[in-house]
Amino acid sequence: MAAAVTGVAPRSPAFRAKIKPGDVLVSINGHEINDVLDYMFYCAEDRLELVLEREGKAFSRVVYKSEFDELGLEFKSFLMDSKRSCCNNCIFCFIDQMPKGMRETLYFKDDDARLSFLQGNYVTLTNLQDKDIDRICEMRLNINVSVHTTNPELRCKMMHNRFAGEKLKYLKQIADSGLMMNCQIVCCPEINDGDELRRTLTDLAALMPNIQSVAVVPVGVTKFRQGLYPLRPFRPEEAREVIDIIEGKAAECLDKWGTRMCYPADEFYLLAGRELPGTEFYEDYPQYENGVGLLRSLYDEVSEALEDCDTDIPPRTVTLATGTAAEGFHRKLAEMIMAKLPQLTVNVVGIVNHFFGETITVAGLVTAGDLIEQLRGRELGDQLLIPKVMLKADEPIFLDDLSVSDVERELKISVRASRNDGFEYLDAVMGIET
Repeated sequence: MAAAVTGVAPRSPAFRAKIKPGDVLVSINGHEINDVLDYMFYCAEDRLELVLEREGKAFSRVVYKSEFDELGLEFKSFLMDSKRSCCNNCIFCFIDQMPKGMRETLYFKDDDARLSFLQGNYVTLTNLQDKDIDRICEMRLNINVSVHTTNPELRCKMMHNRFAGEKLKYLKQIADSGLMMNCQIVCCPEINDGDELRRTLTDLAALMPNIQSVAVVPVGVTKFRQGLYPLRPFRPEEAREVIDIIEGKAAECLDKWGTRMCYPADEFYLLAGRELPGTEFYEDYPQYENGVGLLRSLYDEVSEALEDCDTDIPPRTVTLATGTAAEGFHRKLAEMIMAKLPQLTVNVVGIVNHFFGETITVAGLVTAGDLIEQLRGRELGDQLLIPKVMLKADEPIFLDDLSVSDVERELKISVRASRNDGFEYLDAVMGIET
């Protein structure tokens, strides 16, 4: 396989070597180039012998550059190849539970080890072969793995893939190579919780210190499950049992390895009606992007921001909309802010998720339609505040394809979105532009 060059950065080593758009990169230092990982790995040296093709004829160039400097070639896609999609049919897959008619990208099931290394995506290992694992080990690629269970038979059942159990062998192979892994478990009541969860955490702990962290997140169950495996959300008492199992194993790992290894997602504490652990529990927040420690971090940062904030600000009233799960948490933050800044009024509204179903309670899945329906006619004050996770990463679009402008027009109020950052959160409440 080879990759067609679509652009050459000006004054780059490739530009000086007179490589042109339309040339096809075949190999670097004798290594065939199949994708971005090959390109990045074999470009790291300071002397590169490139084999290319131009109009069907092979030619070579020798390029000298500083080690790890960019070669300067551009390709049609970031991966220089198509994304690898998931070959499983997991009983808990959220994409299978979405309604029809949403934007096409929301239906793509990614399971690409290259994106795991480059962007932190989680992979199941089921579409990898021995040669892929050998390359991961050779290139020293730390990846994130969706484990779910270390019971081979149960893993096959949960993922509807007869190879899912045998692929667990790759966990040990990767760990034995000295690489580090972050893992996640989507936990489903009466399936991979209880003793099965204990087994999985024990098996992963046996791979320490090469397991950096394990996030255990509760399954999300929407109203669009017709014809799918019968699943239900966790009940409060079940969420408490999950927390007890994880915290018990975390204490063992802390005693033996100096790190807790495994963490419940914040949602489990909200479901269980339990207080969040203290800051020290989350160590360096290794599973922050997986919803572990987001609320504790936000609370600590708001507290810190309040210590040094400007108290000489004009009166202001805002409405903060969130999912129903974290409504109580945000009320506590609002009370803390108003105690320090009594000229502020912060009204918190938990938005019931009619779009996906009331069992979906997280803020990141709230749609513009539900915001508009449930806030229309209410006195919202000077501004409506929302968490940025409600929006598409690169533009102000909600999951139902309505925009922030649509919400502003319908509710006749300006909308401000803020990241899960306590300083930005307080600035938004205070009306300070950043």
